[in-house]
Amino acid sequence: MTGPDRLRMALVFAATVLAFAPGGLRGDEPPGEAARPDRVVRLFNGKDLTGLTTWLKDTKRDDPRRVFRVTDGLLHITGDGFGYLATEKAYRDYRVVVEYKWGSRTDDDGASVRNSGLLLHATGPDGGAGGTWMASIECQLAQGCVGDLIVIPGLDSAGGPIPVRLTSDVVLGPDNRPRWKDGGAPRTFTHGQLWWSKHDPEFRELLDTRGKDDVESPPGEWTKVESECVGGRITVRVNGVVVNRAYDASPAAGKILLQSEGFELFVRTFELHAVEPGKGPS
Repeated sequence: MTGPDRLRMALVFAATVLAFAPGGLRGDEPPGEAARPDRVVRLFNGKDLTGLTTWLKDTKRDDPRRVFRVTDGLLHITGDGFGYLATEKAYRDYRVVVEYKWGSRTDDDGASVRNSGLLLHATGPDGGAGGTWMASIECQLAQGCVGDLIVIPGLDSAGGPIPVRLTSDVVLGPDNRPRWKDGGAPRTFTHGQLWWSKHDPEFRELLDTRGKDDVESPPGEWTKVESECVGGRITVRVNGVVVNRAYDASPAAGKILLQSEGFELFVRTFELHAVEPGKGPS
C-alpha cells in the first residue's frame, strides 16, 4: 500500500469512528456550524415563515397548496400532503418549546389518531428518509403517543447511510413495547419507537381517543411539548410532565422540523430556549 493509500485509509477509519461515536456527526451535518442559543429564539415570528423552509414529498421545495401558512397570527399546517417545515439553521444544546392544537381537517376516515411530529437533530438532504423526512429523531405529537421518540435513519446526498440512534432505560409493557423508565434496562435504538412512560397498552388508535394516563390536552385545547436536548441527552415534557428520556443520541445537532401528516395543526409557540450544556437535561 502506498503512502497516499495509507493516508486515505486512515482518513476513512477516522471518519467512521467519528460517525459511530456517541453524539458524533452524521452524513451531511456541518461540523461546528450548529448554533447554540444563548437567548430565546422565536423560530416562528407570528407574522410569516422567515427563517423556515418547506418540503413536501410531492412538490419538493414548492408549496403550491400553501400547506404551510400563517392564519390569524398562528402557524397553520393544513395537513394537505406529507412533508415538513424546517429551520434554515442547525442547532445544538437547546430546549425547543411547541404549543399546538388540532384543527378539524383530516384526510382520514376516523380509523387513526391525529398525527404530527417534531423532528429533532435533522441532518442530510430534504427527503433523505424515504423521500419524505430528513434523518432525525422524532418527538411524536400523535394523539395518545405524545412524547414517544422515533428513530428515523436516512441517506446523505451521495446515497450513503446516515445512521441515527439513541439509548434509553426501558421496561416492557404488557403489550411488549419498550417504555422509558428510570432504573430500567439500557436499550439502544437504531430504528423503531421508544414509547413514553405511561402509554396505555389498551389505547386504540381512533380519532380523538385518549389513553387513561394521557397528559396531552383534549382536542381543541393547547398542548405544550418541550424537548430539552443537551449533548446526546433528550428529555421530553408534555404539559410540564416528564414523559420520556434518552441519552447517547446521535446525531446530537441539526435542524428542527414540524411535520405535515394529513391532519390540520395550529401552532402558537415554536421557539428555542438556552440551556447550560454542562448540566444536562433536568
